[in-house]
Amino acid sequence: MASPNATFTELVTTTFRRHRKEIADQISNNNALLQRMTKKGRKEMVDGGLSLVEPLEYAQNSAYQRFSGYDVLSMAASDVFSAAEYPWRNIALATTANGTELRTNSGDSQILRLSKSRVGNTIRTFKNNFSSDLYSDGTATNQINGLQALVSDAGTGTVGGINSTTYTWWKSILQSAAAPLQGGGAIVPGPTTIESLMLPLWLALIRNADKPDLIVADTVYFTHYETSQTSIKRYTNENTRAQGGFIELAYKSADVIYDGDSGMPASHMYFLNTDYLKLIVHPDADVTESPEMRSINQDAVVIWHLWMGNLVCSNRSLQGVVKA
Repeated sequence: MASPNATFTELVTTTFRRHRKEIADQISNNNALLQRMTKKGRKEMVDGGLSLVEPLEYAQNSAYQRFSGYDVLSMAASDVFSAAEYPWRNIALATTANGTELRTNSGDSQILRLSKSRVGNTIRTFKNNFSSDLYSDGTATNQINGLQALVSDAGTGTVGGINSTTYTWWKSILQSAAAPLQGGGAIVPGPTTIESLMLPLWLALIRNADKPDLIVADTVYFTHYETSQTSIKRYTNENTRAQGGFIELAYKSADVIYDGDSGMPASHMYFLNTDYLKLIVHPDADVTESPEMRSINQDAVVIWHLWMGNLVCSNRSLQGVVKA
């Protein structure tokens, strides 16, 4: 007869494998940013390297020259490329059981109930904490970059090793109600004023064919926008909304999605061009299960579930935020 420990390990493994896809699906479905990035193929597997390097095209070729006849043509080299470098970040969750639990729950049905409850807790814990990390400022120890870092409230900061105070082309765009982009006095955000904050930011984020494709709003700002659209409300694809589990409106060509209670800061609305955002994940640590480990000085077993990657941006100037 198999030992209780071995039975527990087998059941955790099979239960987790059965629900592993659910982790990825539920994270993307319950988080507007990740759903869009998943749908657009902005989750990329990278199998190694000391860091994550994103090439940047930050300037035009200065050799553009009008001439006639025998004019001397410039052969001056142009420095038009750079790179943003992001560190790998790691996340670990442990599914554990001590010997007393295993022995007292040694019947097949009892062990099954124990393993299911532990795996369920692991899934919920990862979803909730990862969602908060995606909206964070990335300052917690070993935390991934969140939107508050990539699209900061000031638009400045050092991101990917590049100081945007020195290199202003690396700033994200801030639309502050206290000091609007369009000038004039402060604007009090509300249903009658929200679009006066949105339009100037939208225009500032257009570059040729590039424009925001996703607007993510917290409870306050989504409510302002929803209320402002009472007579002309436009919902996007019903199937998308039903599958996503959240409310989705439209602003021009962008989806406007409510993502409150997700870790998103209050009174914020992010204008994102997801072509320049990417969630990079290591294929060997995509919430991947480790072999069982037994403590050398405890009567216990642990199975780790590991994630390794980061959220990276290759153009901050095409990302913006509305805030009070």
